[in-house]
Amino acid sequence: MLFLNTNSLRNKIYTLFIFIPLLLISDQLRAEETKLLILGDSLSAAYGLKQEQGWVSLLQDAWQDQDIKVINGAISGETTDGALARLPRLLAQHKPTHIFVELGGNDGLQGHPVNKMRKNLEKIIQLSQKSAVRVILQQMQIPANYGKRYTSMFTNTYSDLATEYEVTLLPFFLENIALDKSLMQRDGIHPNAEAQVIIAKDMQKTLGEIILP
Repeated sequence: MLFLNTNSLRNKIYTLFIFIPLLLISDQLRAEETKLLILGDSLSAAYGLKQEQGWVSLLQDAWQDQDIKVINGAISGETTDGALARLPRLLAQHKPTHIFVELGGNDGLQGHPVNKMRKNLEKIIQLSQKSAVRVILQQMQIPANYGKRYTSMFTNTYSDLATEYEVTLLPFFLENIALDKSLMQRDGIHPNAEAQVIIAKDMQKTLGEIILP
């Protein structure tokens, strides 16, 4: 004949009632964790510098007490083609709540068709929104010597997409820095270590207004 220890059973049930809610709360906290994915090119990949000198790493340091995780998915030389191909894996791996899209500069510099770039950016936005990720798009700029028509089409792509998909559009973060040679590397394209600090502070304020509760 089988005898049950009622006290032992009662204790196990009590433990489950305590433990299960704690698991649910823990899962909920993890789900609500703020994760910012930076999808960009060399301007966000600390080109020519140590990774810890880049504005993305500096931003993470500034937010270490804010419970915000910054994932740097930027790669030097990246185009919208390459970023679009990598995005599904990045979304599945990191499950970000926000994505900062800093792309298109290399497409423009390489003279890629603007319509192709636009379609890639559009798909990036669509994939992100489908995963319930809030999109933050950065306006990009290219030199005026690419011609008025091409430059105008390139520039307008960002405002058009921001309006169509109701995403936040931020101004180009090198707009003023690029005019100061003392803040640029020798190539005249990439910001130096001093400029990275300025960018990080600006992005902490600008992105913080969007991300922080």
